[in-house]
Amino acid sequence: MKRYDFAVIGGGSGGYAAARTAVSLGLSTVVIEGGQEVAGLCILRGCMPSKTLIESANRYRILRHAEEFGLSAERIGFDAAQIIARKRKLIGEFADYRREQLEGGGFDFIRGRAEFLDAMTLNIQLRDGGEEIISFRSACISTGSVVNHPPIPGIELCLTSDDLLDLTEIPQTAIVLGGGPVALEMAHYLDALETKVTILQRNTQLLTGSDHDVADAVADAFRKRGMSVHCGTRLQRIEKSGEGLRVIFELSGVEHAVEAGMVLNALGRRPALHGLGLQKVGVALEGPRICTDLEQRTTVSHLFAAGDCCGPYEVVHIAIAQGETAARNAAALLNEGTPTTLDYRLKLFATFTEPQMASCGMTEQEARESGHSVITASYPFADHGKSIVKGETEGFVKLVADAHDGKILGGAVVGPEASELIHEIVVAMAFNSTAAQLAQIPHYHPTLSEIWTYPAEEIADKLKA
Repeated sequence: MKRYDFAVIGGGSGGYAAARTAVSLGLSTVVIEGGQEVAGLCILRGCMPSKTLIESANRYRILRHAEEFGLSAERIGFDAAQIIARKRKLIGEFADYRREQLEGGGFDFIRGRAEFLDAMTLNIQLRDGGEEIISFRSACISTGSVVNHPPIPGIELCLTSDDLLDLTEIPQTAIVLGGGPVALEMAHYLDALETKVTILQRNTQLLTGSDHDVADAVADAFRKRGMSVHCGTRLQRIEKSGEGLRVIFELSGVEHAVEAGMVLNALGRRPALHGLGLQKVGVALEGPRICTDLEQRTTVSHLFAAGDCCGPYEVVHIAIAQGETAARNAAALLNEGTPTTLDYRLKLFATFTEPQMASCGMTEQEARESGHSVITASYPFADHGKSIVKGETEGFVKLVADAHDGKILGGAVVGPEASELIHEIVVAMAFNSTAAQLAQIPHYHPTLSEIWTYPAEEIADKLKA
């Protein structure tokens, strides 16, 4: 039986980051990957394939609006099969590169499904048959997540995001269940390719956790595009109908029904923990997720976790940071060093819709709930020169600052290139900038990024008064 300092279960972004960091710290390391494919959710079925499809949809949408810019684009169209073919080619290249990283990363790489025999031992059912038992001094669980199938009658009739990412025939009508990033990005993709889209969201707003003004701006923009958006719904059942599928839902106490050729289940994901044997080793769960502290430590002191299997945020850059933190703290544990903690102050989100939405740091609501005296300011893209020139005037930028010293606590964008613009606020927050300091930084004109100077100046002026 081979013994390792550090075992990583899962070869996605968080697992690879943990293994790479552990090797750099001198730990003998093994990565066990039980998936049919190697590379992790982001590369195979998440970030990269969805953004590849969205890029095609965005360009088609630009062609559809060519006349607004004095241009003519006649006989335009799209080939869904070619869109998917391009996606498969690019994702294959990304996956090949990640496979090379895993196979040549200075650690052992085993293809198989791992299960804890005890808190120091794993049994691995190898993909090519047989089994292998290994022992370890510390480990990181990074098994990712799978599509959630809530107990709604007929939910099995729906497609999932995994299915949509390979869909070569775009439906004329579609219903999207959910109002999170995956739901909204796929709704945007379908609408851009001229599908009539209806969104049914359980929460009273889209993008649960965002400030209401941010979420409402996205919903308003979607409705202007022609999508039907219903929030505060209660799904009753999904059933077959003459047009394809029918979704029965309750809204304000009244039952409604809507039909479409396709229904997308975008009601979230759940941690992929089945078969790991966590209960037998004492790893506690908090709801469906592995319970971890800010050191990424589980309830078993030498076992850590990273990524979607533990949360609290299901985004790649955080999974990577969690994996690196887990490895550093495993090394500290084994070498009697000082552990480090993960700081979520700069937490960052982006949704690649049209308009895009992005945020960092605290929302206004989070800042108030945390005890801050808060001052905010917003500025609309409809009054901003560069966005008017681009013909992209939906949305606004928003800054959240401490009312005592003007320190920036968070920011949000709904509008053009929001996923890029938000990084200006991330950098400002990383250096503990105040709104007044941000306002003094030169911004070239005309650019989208100069829009940040307006709410920054407003906050600075209010604090002077």
